[in-house]
Amino acid sequence: MDMTADTSDLFGASSPSSDIAPRQTSSGQGRRSAPRTQPLADRLRPTRLEDVRGQEHLLAEDGTLTRMLSRGTLPSLILWGGPGCGKTTIARLLASQAGLFYAQLSAVFSGVADLRKAFEEADKRLDSTGKGTLLFVDEIHRFNRTQQDSFLPYVERGTVVLVGATTENPSFALNSALLSRCQVLVLNRLDDAALEGLLTHAEQLTERTLPLTREGRASLRAMADGDGRYLLNMVEQLLTLTTQEDARHLGPQELAKVLARRPVLYDRDREEHYNLISALHKSLRGSDPDAALYWFARMLEGGEDPRYIARRLVRFAAEDIGEADPSSLPLAQAAAQAYERLGSPEGEVPLAQAVVHMAVASKSNGVYAGYKAARALAKKTGSLIPPAHIRNAPTGLMKDLGYGEGYEYDHNHEDGVSGQNYFPDGMERVQLYHPVNRGFEERIIKRLDMLAQKRASRQS
Repeated sequence: MDMTADTSDLFGASSPSSDIAPRQTSSGQGRRSAPRTQPLADRLRPTRLEDVRGQEHLLAEDGTLTRMLSRGTLPSLILWGGPGCGKTTIARLLASQAGLFYAQLSAVFSGVADLRKAFEEADKRLDSTGKGTLLFVDEIHRFNRTQQDSFLPYVERGTVVLVGATTENPSFALNSALLSRCQVLVLNRLDDAALEGLLTHAEQLTERTLPLTREGRASLRAMADGDGRYLLNMVEQLLTLTTQEDARHLGPQELAKVLARRPVLYDRDREEHYNLISALHKSLRGSDPDAALYWFARMLEGGEDPRYIARRLVRFAAEDIGEADPSSLPLAQAAAQAYERLGSPEGEVPLAQAVVHMAVASKSNGVYAGYKAARALAKKTGSLIPPAHIRNAPTGLMKDLGYGEGYEYDHNHEDGVSGQNYFPDGMERVQLYHPVNRGFEERIIKRLDMLAQKRASRQS
């Protein structure tokens, strides 16, 4: 199948067949000719779908994409995954496997005119050859709503099979009309085994053994943080910095001096921000101080504002701990104030103390649940007025109308409790606060039982 005629076009990308035309290398694997400046990551780009690492759930014998291709149809897709996990490679190989022309756009550099031209070219190909076009759009989430809508008629007609790549959650980054016409496939970050496979492949291709100790090799994989492209770029730097005759084998500390660690993936206004604060909140709720400290540190390393974390700790103290440990709320507030006084990095230690305290404290959402139930009840009951005996009576007229009449001063009663009714007249008493049998709320349960007996004794 010849697909070379059309695909070195305006998209700046060649067809799958011309882009990955094989040649024999010294390692015995089919590869295309590579210029001297071609990055190692591109030289190692797989030429078959089954050679793509780390995405077995999509590309294994029973994988999602494998089943799609076996049925002879390829729907429009959104490939969602982090950097360096194989989105571009998979798109190129899907075009070849499905017998489609391959065209590529980047949403970073393209506008409406580029999209219009892409669709026109795809229409011409379909008319002249009867073959469709796989249009790969990198960073598709960067297109605005109008640009995303422009795909719809061409996807529906089958002029193009759209394969969009995004590092952002499609639920937030893409509009619903486009999502309804595409299947979203999640690509995994590369695990340790997949990264080690890339290292081995790189050593075979370059015929060089990486000058690393066992621990140094593990550290190199950790520095990549699941990004295969970044790993291979570091390999290239490492091979440039060392010679074949260099007898040194670098450990983690030596490696850190010559290579930069990949920055932590974290966007303070994107999905990862919400994922990590959710992980911190749920680790606190689950009473796991070690996991809570880890997610706290992850957020700080990603550049999160410690004030945001401090606010969330104050909220957590009231929402998930409440009266089970009443000291938690003032401690959270004190930690927030300490951060304001000390700043970073000293002020982060009091926040860490608050994280540990919240994690190990007894938990109760009784106050939070009671508050929500009270709000719902207030909306349901409308404008019922307080009973007369607890209404304020600042004037003689109000006293004559019975305001405050019959009120009993609780401090004058045994245990400081009169047992009077404080709900509106005619409204059944409702229990909104349900303490748990943990922490300080154990004592609260006993007191509530005593109060209930007091009220019951007045009715008998």
